[in-house]
Amino acid sequence: MEEQKSGWSRRRFLGASAVGMAGLVVLPALSGCTTPDTDLKIGFIGLGRQGMFLLDGFLQIPGVKAVAACDVYGIKRKRFERRVNAFYTKAGKDVKVETYEKYGDLLKRNDIQAVVIAVPDHSHAYIAIAALKAGKDVYLEKPMTFTIKEGQELKKVVRETGRIFGLGSQQRSDPNFQHAVNLVQTGAIGKVTGVKAYVGAPPKPYDLPEEKLPADLNWDLWLGPLPTPIHYNQELDPIISLDPEVKEKTWGAWRWYKEMGGGFTTDWGAHMFDIAQWGLGMDKNGPVEISPIGDGSEFISWTYANGVVMTSEPFDEKKTKGVKFIGETGWIEVSRGYFNASDPKFILKEEPKNDGPYETKIPHQVNFIEAVKSRKDPVVPVEIGHSSCTVCNLGNIACDLKRTIKWNPQTETFVDDTDGAATKKLHYQYREGWKLV
Repeated sequence: MEEQKSGWSRRRFLGASAVGMAGLVVLPALSGCTTPDTDLKIGFIGLGRQGMFLLDGFLQIPGVKAVAACDVYGIKRKRFERRVNAFYTKAGKDVKVETYEKYGDLLKRNDIQAVVIAVPDHSHAYIAIAALKAGKDVYLEKPMTFTIKEGQELKKVVRETGRIFGLGSQQRSDPNFQHAVNLVQTGAIGKVTGVKAYVGAPPKPYDLPEEKLPADLNWDLWLGPLPTPIHYNQELDPIISLDPEVKEKTWGAWRWYKEMGGGFTTDWGAHMFDIAQWGLGMDKNGPVEISPIGDGSEFISWTYANGVVMTSEPFDEKKTKGVKFIGETGWIEVSRGYFNASDPKFILKEEPKNDGPYETKIPHQVNFIEAVKSRKDPVVPVEIGHSSCTVCNLGNIACDLKRTIKWNPQTETFVDDTDGAATKKLHYQYREGWKLV
């Protein structure tokens, strides 16, 4: 993706804090004084590439202390220990760090108030639910759940337990996207007539060859509730080394295969379709009709009750992952590091520059910590995370069935599903020994 178009570079918003304009989320500064006795102690579950990005971000937040972690891969536990111990040693702090193979052992610790979960999608729901029931606040990576049923149950448990739940939809805390949505919702481009939200292709069947399993990887725990036997390939959990330290060179490929993930439809859809829903005022709501690729179109389409249609097609020749809102009097294009509009007056002024990974240079994680302290919902509460994730999963269900499906977003049920085929795809049967709630 290009880093600069129309004078708006990626670096310009990475260092920007939330902007204070009408209709936007303004994140508060961390409040109150902290001491080693009052620091918020957090644990991490899932220590892969995204987990390390999140760790680096949370370590920088005053009053937050990383004290424990869990992963089914031994070498990743060792990496976590080294990374955190080095950080605290350099900071002159004496912090005891412990790691675990089983997430349940971490959740038993009474001193841990919140957990950060960054495991493969198929393990999101049952680990998050277990954490909530153990009395922990939860920051969960997107997409929120692997199935729509899992999302319904997770939403219920969040409210039943009264715990704080935040989702890693960090674009909601990005001034670039906030500005675009504010313009759309305040009528800057007139009535919205359509949305193009490009993310990439749906998942495909698992086709990687079987490889030798690393001795310190508990593959049975990695698979979790998945009912179909899946053999190991290092692309699913990329190889790393410690001496010297070599990080993952790719993202875990589980996300591209329908047995374990939702393809680009959920991986990037959880970001871009989420922004589209927000801009359309459809948070906690959703489309009423979904048509798949191949049903008269090469793109998935979502039709809302007001007649607006969102398609998964690109808005430029480079196939930038982003969103284009099309209105009666203008248009707005937005993606990570890019903003363009039909009217130059919509483009934000220069912001302070700051390089760094996207995941750690926006105030999304700070927002979660403030929510934990204030006991108020963060910028992406569970209901919004669920509705956006549902949009993604509905797209994949339509593609699986190879036909248009109808959906009632209020009851979260399919309409005219005479053969029950769509309803069956709301969830799947966990393998023996595993349960959702």
